[in-house]
Amino acid sequence: MTNLERLIQELSPNGVEYKKLGDVGTISRGGNFQKKDFVEQGVPCIHYGQIYTKYGLFVDSTLTFINEEKAKKQKMAVKNDVIMAVTSENIEDVCKSLAWLGDGDVAVSGHSAIIHHTLNPKYLVYYLHTEHFNSQKRKLAHGTKVIEVTLDRLNDVMLPVPPLEVQLEIVRVLDSFTLLTAELTAELTAELTARKKQYNFYRDLLLKKECKSEKIKLKTVCEIYDGTHQTPKYTNSGIPFVSVENIDDLYGTQKYISPEAYTKYKIKPRIGDVFMTRITAGVIGKCTVVDRDTDLAYYVSLALLRPNAEVLDSKYLKYYLESGWGRKELSKWILWDATPTKINKDDIGRVLVSIPPLDVQKRLVQVIEHFDTICTDLNIGLPAEIEARQKQYEYYRDLLLTFAETGSTLVTDRQTELSAIKLIQYVFGYVTMPMGSLFDFRNGLNKGKDFFGTGIPFIRYTDVYNNRFLRENNVTALVECTPAEIEKLKVHRGDVFFTRTSETADDVGWSSVMLDDIGDCVFNGFTIKATPKTNFLLPEYCAFCFATDDFRQYVTSHCAFTTRASLTGKTIAEYQLAFPSIEKQQEIVNVLSKFHILCNDLSAGLPAEIEARQKQYEYYRDKLLSFKEIQK
Repeated sequence: MTNLERLIQELSPNGVEYKKLGDVGTISRGGNFQKKDFVEQGVPCIHYGQIYTKYGLFVDSTLTFINEEKAKKQKMAVKNDVIMAVTSENIEDVCKSLAWLGDGDVAVSGHSAIIHHTLNPKYLVYYLHTEHFNSQKRKLAHGTKVIEVTLDRLNDVMLPVPPLEVQLEIVRVLDSFTLLTAELTAELTAELTARKKQYNFYRDLLLKKECKSEKIKLKTVCEIYDGTHQTPKYTNSGIPFVSVENIDDLYGTQKYISPEAYTKYKIKPRIGDVFMTRITAGVIGKCTVVDRDTDLAYYVSLALLRPNAEVLDSKYLKYYLESGWGRKELSKWILWDATPTKINKDDIGRVLVSIPPLDVQKRLVQVIEHFDTICTDLNIGLPAEIEARQKQYEYYRDLLLTFAETGSTLVTDRQTELSAIKLIQYVFGYVTMPMGSLFDFRNGLNKGKDFFGTGIPFIRYTDVYNNRFLRENNVTALVECTPAEIEKLKVHRGDVFFTRTSETADDVGWSSVMLDDIGDCVFNGFTIKATPKTNFLLPEYCAFCFATDDFRQYVTSHCAFTTRASLTGKTIAEYQLAFPSIEKQQEIVNVLSKFHILCNDLSAGLPAEIEARQKQYEYYRDKLLSFKEIQK
């Protein structure tokens, strides 16, 4: 039996009494100061908007102050009072509350309620964040654009009022769980931050691939405009007006101009246009894509880019300009000494951009937005875990406050995302790497003729020259070797062999791949063995790719020639090998193998855990929200 269960059994054996909020406290309205009244030092104050944007559940010091003269006319909360925001733009934030635990009084703004009560302040605040209270709040709230709950209706809110000893124990348990949740959330958030950095790395890596191609001036594929140079006359409604401060949320602006003023705009934004910050004390080159068919007026601090949709994808342009590569190009034209910093409209058109094929642009955008989703969408990825932790915390909180049974914390194993190589292969169809990054190279065994005829299998020069694929039954020669030689030169499945010397360049560099695990086996000194360092390549794929015209031309143009043509492992290591994904390699192998046989063969995935969590949540939610009330 837990200490809480013991206390409930001793002090409330028949259940817990429910009372109206107005019976356990008095509720008064806050004062009338505004944000413009804030000063750097003075009397502590809490503005209603800060309750759901700046503060947690419990506060003992404030972020803002008002002067003493202003404070004399305000309503004050004292230690242990609960302060509630009774007005909001949405139902979720209305009635958000905090407990004032500071030693002195604090001024409270309008649109707030001050609840002076006889309960434990933390207990009351914990309760005011439960689903039991929220279900009552939704019935009390009224309004459409602005949601409000009146003070007289708050008086009728019902809440369980256990003995103070029980309230204290509930607060103790919830405080401990709150700390644990905060620690877990901090760890997950840190990992999320790391993932965002990784996302930036992969984004720039993908774009770097295209930066190797020829660049063109942006003005050749994009029309470029800027907004009005005059500060407009604002109206209470009408056409939304945006500037640099709205780049993260175009449609959240609170500024408007009249429809008549908007008729003077020659260039009106349309879907697919890109807004870019060009005059700002912040970051120049930050972009957002217009995705709604909504009129928008815009200031001179924003440039409007209208890409030619036949050659340039809007989102690709956004991500390119925001990448390290795009910023590097922009910085060449930014007027750093100007106040504020800016880039002229015409100079934006001189910025060089890399334009891959349109289908590649779209695949690149798809990958980048996949990472964006992981970092921002609360339905998947790490944010889902953070949200799940928070919900789990809420369920346990409601459990205690409704005097039901407790549960246990669930632990999630997280999966890492795709490697850079797989991402590049997805977007571009292949990745290019030097052979030295993929293989280790070694020359083979040289011995006198007396050592041959007995011993372990031995791969001869002719075995490599005549066979693109090597099987155990192709290796018929034998050689006597020391244990050290076997350890140094042993052959494994996936090893690639290259002929390294011949009388002509055309006979150098022919390859063969071992496709069997052959046991103890070594190879001859006139060949080079390339041992894979990664699992990026299928052995069967290697058998085909080193027979291509491109590789053959590289070998013949890079081999050395004195009395004989020769090739070194160092030379092969410098060859840039382009290869697709393992899946695509397998497709290629399947097709080419059929032709090879025809020409040469004479005989011829967490979702489950998320679902389980959801079911478990539903079970506990329904069970935990059942509680016993004293029968009157």
